[in-house]
Amino acid sequence: MGKNTLIKRMQRFPSIIDLQKRAKKRIPHVAWEYLDCGTGNERAVSRNLEKMAEVTLVPKLLKGDLNPDITTTLFGQSYEAPFGVAPVGLSGLMWPRSECILAETAAKYKIPYSLSTVATQTPETIGPIAGDMGWFQLYPPREVDIRGDLLKRAHDAGFRVLVVTADVPTPSRRERALRAGLVVPLRITPGFVYEALIHPVWTYHTLKCGLPRLRTMEKYAGSKKMRDIANFVGRKIGGTLSWDYLKDLREAWQGPLVLKGVHHPDDAEQAIQIGVDGIQVSNHGARQFDGTPAAIELLPAVVRQVNGRIPILFDSGVRSGLDILRALALGADFVLLGRPFIFGVAALGKYGGDHTVEILTTELKNAMIQLGCGTLEEIKA
Repeated sequence: MGKNTLIKRMQRFPSIIDLQKRAKKRIPHVAWEYLDCGTGNERAVSRNLEKMAEVTLVPKLLKGDLNPDITTTLFGQSYEAPFGVAPVGLSGLMWPRSECILAETAAKYKIPYSLSTVATQTPETIGPIAGDMGWFQLYPPREVDIRGDLLKRAHDAGFRVLVVTADVPTPSRRERALRAGLVVPLRITPGFVYEALIHPVWTYHTLKCGLPRLRTMEKYAGSKKMRDIANFVGRKIGGTLSWDYLKDLREAWQGPLVLKGVHHPDDAEQAIQIGVDGIQVSNHGARQFDGTPAAIELLPAVVRQVNGRIPILFDSGVRSGLDILRALALGADFVLLGRPFIFGVAALGKYGGDHTVEILTTELKNAMIQLGCGTLEEIKA
């Protein structure tokens, strides 16, 4: 993105909220509802945002001219910022080639990109694009052979960090998405045709790329038909994660292993004993259980339990550089964001990932100066 183009976009879309508003206008209703919704009455979605906003920090001033250094090291890898792209399933529904766009952004800005098991692109496609910034998020297969093959594919494609999702013990009922008519495969109804017509840019790119498919799973389902693949995923993926399963994964994956979706300090402790390399505090963006506390409320207790033994990652309810700062101040070592990056891509297409990073970086550095911090270490002091 050229300097003049960047300046114009920053003036027109200076925040994630601006990208969110534009994204809502640019994609069909069913795609927006899938991206934006939670589960149940969606109180947990509101709680994530409200409790995050309630975190206040006391500035220490008279620090002179600060130029914050936000580079960091995690699992032996250097990153240019303490945040990255969280895994989002069916990303290609919200904007075609979302995974490719965001993997390109990750490689360019030297931040992690996490590819979901149920993304619309394969590890073989995304791995070379992301380079050494690629992480692979695993929904645990029920069959050992499929699990082993998925791990091999991810490793051979260059993914160096494995993120195992614990906070989806069973698929949730996302009522708003259901009311919007989201089914897999997508039904080409008169309403959907109308939505396609009034969102011509999305439709053009979707027709060019083809309707979204769970391409990683096609190998195991033995079919490219979305209905067959969705049925296969429902039968064979998820619902089996246990401590014994996690032990097997620890033995099978020769690289950094992150357990995503930890809520309780006791679970964090048991994960450490098994040998995971990182704990990710998350409530899955409030998309699974409407009765969960806000993720930011869960963070301090897990931080106290872990006590610096392994890195703590955080996601859910993060919408700005200030929110990243809040999570770091409460003890997180790294922050992942899902929806904000999809907002960016849906709002600005191939420029969306880059622009989202620019917004978050600018906001984070500004917030650090306001707080009186020149380094990430000072945030926790």
